[in-house]
Amino acid sequence: MNKFRIFCFSTFTVFFLFKPTHVFAAEGDGGGRLVVPAEVRNKLIPVALVGFPPSVSSVLSFDLEVMGCKIVPEGDASFVVEGKIEDALVGKLSDKTGNVEFHRKYPGGTVRDQAHALSNDVIKSITGKPGIAHTQILFKMKTGARAEEIFLSDYDGHQPKALTSDKTLVGSPKWSPKGDEIFYTSWLKRGGLENTTVVRQNLATGSRDVMARYRGLNTGGVLSPQGFLAMILSKGGSPDVYVAPPAWEFMKDLKGEKLNRMCKTREEESGVSWSPDGQWLCFATRARGKRMLVKVAAQGGNMIRIPTNGVLNPSEPSWSHDGRWIAFTSQMGGFNVCVVPAQGGEAKVVASGEGPTWASNSRNLIFTRRGVNKRRLAIVDVPTKQVKILPAFDGSSSQPAWGK
Repeated sequence: MNKFRIFCFSTFTVFFLFKPTHVFAAEGDGGGRLVVPAEVRNKLIPVALVGFPPSVSSVLSFDLEVMGCKIVPEGDASFVVEGKIEDALVGKLSDKTGNVEFHRKYPGGTVRDQAHALSNDVIKSITGKPGIAHTQILFKMKTGARAEEIFLSDYDGHQPKALTSDKTLVGSPKWSPKGDEIFYTSWLKRGGLENTTVVRQNLATGSRDVMARYRGLNTGGVLSPQGFLAMILSKGGSPDVYVAPPAWEFMKDLKGEKLNRMCKTREEESGVSWSPDGQWLCFATRARGKRMLVKVAAQGGNMIRIPTNGVLNPSEPSWSHDGRWIAFTSQMGGFNVCVVPAQGGEAKVVASGEGPTWASNSRNLIFTRRGVNKRRLAIVDVPTKQVKILPAFDGSSSQPAWGK
């Protein structure tokens, strides 16, 4: 067995945590009669919740507010979500004129799962876009004085479970495009030597493989849809972006001769993100002492600057799933989450925080917000800039990555 192959603490546990819960909608859909105001894409949508027990209302409120709604009294609402629990959750959506869009029952899963399914249906009916209430996130959490682990949870922070047991520093968790693997950085010890290591972990089996452990820095592993692995490595001097071909194995290329070095600068590159079609790489670099975002074609070539007009010191880019936007961190006194058109242009601040990554709807961002004693995760609805803070975990949590 490859000496660099390592296994998770419990393959059954990891499979169980990752296995999705299926919730099925049934009964009496209304069929597209809603009167939807044109401005719902840019303003908070006033929604009333009627008839639900508190345990369901709290889930619906969080979901809908994350996705651009404002929970209001029924008399002030443009839309009313009414429901109850029988043997399963029953929900009905209507507009303020009384037109019913759907009236459905949600069997299967837990009541919380059923509430998430109802939230998704409400958002789909109002905006025409799929909801994100059944998605999951990765993040790192501090578990000791010098120990962190990679965790998986529901997008709203519920059901957090450790995926690793490295008992050392970890960081930069990323999903594979298919969502069946993750990549992250760990300060693993081998032969008494601690060194940054890019690790790939299979979520179904729990097995892990070392993807890069060259002398110096090894971090930032992120996979393209075509299977190319981009990493930040300092094996050639300063940290630069390298790309490994599909099916590449570290142990068969210990000198890195098959890696494509995407840039060669004296500055430190960081924060790699693929475009959704896998044709471009975006990352942060410096030129003449100024930090900037650049992109490089997947096959290599010159770095092309992505202007972020109006904000300074961009880093940690994240390309949206629809390809239209790049989110990033800007440091100007404090840390701010910003977005800019993918081709560059006028950037706008959408929240205070750092390390944003996009949801699959290309509308929401999850990021880290610094507190007095610990870091916490937060979600912003980009068009309205409405922020929801996730429940506090046991330890300081940061570097989230949003799955599909």
